[in-house]
Amino acid sequence: YPFAYILSNERPSVQKVAILLIMLPMWMNFLLRTYAWMTILENNGFLNQFFRSIGLIDYLNNIGILTTDYIPMINTSFAVVLGMVYNYLPFMILPIFTVLSGIDRRYIEAAQDLGANRRQTFRRLILPLSLPGVLSGIMMVFIPSVSTFAISRLLGGGLHWLLGDVIDMQFLGGTYNPHLGSAISLIMMIVVVVCMGIMNRFGDGEDEAVLL
Repeated sequence: YPFAYILSNERPSVQKVAILLIMLPMWMNFLLRTYAWMTILENNGFLNQFFRSIGLIDYLNNIGILTTDYIPMINTSFAVVLGMVYNYLPFMILPIFTVLSGIDRRYIEAAQDLGANRRQTFRRLILPLSLPGVLSGIMMVFIPSVSTFAISRLLGGGLHWLLGDVIDMQFLGGTYNPHLGSAISLIMMIVVVVCMGIMNRFGDGEDEAVLL
């Protein structure tokens, strides 16, 4: 949200370049982006080589924090979270940016004319008007992330499971149980539909509150 808010107040030329940079990684295949992070985070990857070159790893070894010549990043929950944030962050930024860019600036000028400071204008005007973009971003991130399994398998090394991993194991893993996999998938679909209904109802209520 802070990034989208700052970007919405920039010049159109800056906005075009920033949106291009946000979307540029999305032109690459999802698995290729994940494999790239594996190369960056592995024990002899780019980050660990960089940390060695600046002496950080030697320093951590000297003070007893590390006992290896690398910082373990791959096959950790940190790697899984990083991979998911990297892959799904544009789906959160763009809806918020679109809504913030569409807010009529005359509303902000009117609020300032009525004596509202910048904090009050943001809290009572900009934030409520931008909530539809926030809700859209939440759904656009929630739906693919709740069923993903490639990121946790590649970056987590199979040690950190998501729901998608559990479903995948029921159909393709050694614990073959398609009935359980189908049941989990159905429950996930119901949860997604319920969340979408709640988000839509909540969004409608916020729009009415702003109009009032």
